[in-house]
Amino acid sequence: MILLIVLGILAAALLGAPLFTIFGVTAATCFHLVEIDTMAIIIEMLRLISAPALVAIPLFTFAGYMMAESNTPERLVNVSQALFGWMPGGLAIVCLLACAFFTAFTGASGVTIIALGGLLFPILHKRGYPENFSLGIVTTCGSLGLLFPPSLPLILYGVIANVDISQLFKAGVLPGILLIVLLGAYSIYIGVKGGTKRVPFKVKEVLKTTRKAAWEVPLPFIILIGIYGGIFTASEAAAICAFYVLIVEVFIYRDLHLTRDIPRIMKDSMVLVGGILIILAVALGFTSYLIDEQVPMRIFEFIKQYIHSQAMFLVCLNIFLLIVGCLMDIFSAIIVVVPIIIPIATAFGVNPVHLGIIFLTNLEIGYLTPPVGLNLFISSYRFKKSVMHIYRVTLPFLFILLLGLLIITYVPQLSLYLVEVLK
Repeated sequence: MILLIVLGILAAALLGAPLFTIFGVTAATCFHLVEIDTMAIIIEMLRLISAPALVAIPLFTFAGYMMAESNTPERLVNVSQALFGWMPGGLAIVCLLACAFFTAFTGASGVTIIALGGLLFPILHKRGYPENFSLGIVTTCGSLGLLFPPSLPLILYGVIANVDISQLFKAGVLPGILLIVLLGAYSIYIGVKGGTKRVPFKVKEVLKTTRKAAWEVPLPFIILIGIYGGIFTASEAAAICAFYVLIVEVFIYRDLHLTRDIPRIMKDSMVLVGGILIILAVALGFTSYLIDEQVPMRIFEFIKQYIHSQAMFLVCLNIFLLIVGCLMDIFSAIIVVVPIIIPIATAFGVNPVHLGIIFLTNLEIGYLTPPVGLNLFISSYRFKKSVMHIYRVTLPFLFILLLGLLIITYVPQLSLYLVEVLK
């Protein structure tokens, strides 16, 4: 009977059944087999909707979608170019900063490539950057901001792992900056080597572009100062952010129409959120079963026979998460893998906040990892290049990010320093 049930679930998955149905059937079956009332799944759903941080997910997603649909990407690029375009490799650094800012709010990296990639790629090429480098950097930048608040994956990890989201926001800042610095150094090298054109620094241009984006540039600072200063919580920050972006884009810039655009954007953004939440709800029920049956601890006891140190565990964890990151989207990976990994990592003495940054850095890199990294296919579609070509042009960036991952993994102080300082 058990074998038939397992085969049935696998067949449903292979035939394309929705992920939430797979989790739901699996959880209900497992509880039934151990003679526990399947009401346990409903109890986990109730616990989910009672989580105070949950409201931050739809609000930040809504804000990000409004920014994506407006002229925010163009204004951000113009400001960044006026400030940094004079540097060697300056335009590439502009690409890194603008995309990191944008991805932090949109969460879904594909939105960044579609919204900013088409804008930045021709500019990079026109300024003398090699086509392969230009393609590689806009593809890489699609997931670059996932460690910066108010990144949706950071919030989701906090909800799943039961970790303070404000601590995760603090922990992601320095590792995120590290990745930008490493990629920025490579961009400067390419800029100097290729003699790319620079934009002269003009105070007048800085003031002009900053004035045009005067309502959008302060947004991350409002959120960060508010959260770190103890003025409001992450959930309150999400509400403030969504309201602020709505007022700015509809009534100040007038990029969006209140009755024509906003309902459509609300629908599109909430479809994404609804998909995440329904998977999360049933997955928590399955997680509850795994914990009741002590599955994570049994896995720990098994791997302890072969892995005897935290350093070796982290090596194996990174390899595993890179594979997960290129096979699954980031939201499904967080929901499925985090509940299993957390107890094992804790047993090896890994701080849950540091683990979260390691986890998300791996999944961020997973977007670029062949053969099925999501950004590779989005970039291939957007720029009409073969996937094999995209593989080749992103390899240098992939190696740089892997170097950053090693530093983040084995220097936990990088993730935990701001958490300790900004208590």
